[in-house]
Amino acid sequence: MKQNDKLFVRTENQTGKCTVYIGGELDLESAVQMRAVMSPLIELDDRELVLNLRELRYVDSTGIGILVSVLKARHAKDAPFAVEAVPPHIRKLFDMTGITPFLLKQA
Repeated sequence: MKQNDKLFVRTENQTGKCTVYIGGELDLESAVQMRAVMSPLIELDDRELVLNLRELRYVDSTGIGILVSVLKARHAKDAPFAVEAVPPHIRKLFDMTGITPFLLKQA
């Protein structure tokens, strides 16, 4: 697990699936850390990449931009991508920005 005061990220690799557990605050201050974690994982096109947001307390426009960039990169590789366990307050932001149908399988 990589951690700073605001963001924590844990990666779990299984056969055919890589799950990234994201907690804390995903914002401008933690963007560099999040991009560093996600960059090599985007390239794993032999397995599904799943972001679990259960412990995410806050996300700003920079964080949403990172999620969208991961989505676009995975789509360009025709690699499976999903977001799961989205807290209601984060889901509300996704709904307001119009990205829910693209990030969540059952939108």
